Amino acid sequence: MTLLTQREAALVLRLSTRTLERWRVSGTGPKFVRLNHSIRYRQEDLAAHVAARVFGSTSEKANA
Repeated sequence: MTLLTQREAALVLRLSTRTLERWRVSGTGPKFVRLNHSIRYRQEDLAAHVAARVFGSTSEKANA
């Protein structure tokens, strides 16, 4: 299992680290792992987060 740092996860998602921080606080981002005081992301959780937000049309409602 590969664990990514917040910075690495942000690079994968092409987002800022601050966005990931806000998502963690609000509970709207990808699942994460807390190891002591460190936050890590599993690659499969990033992929699942993206897959849950795939739409075929702009008129589709978001479930998340």
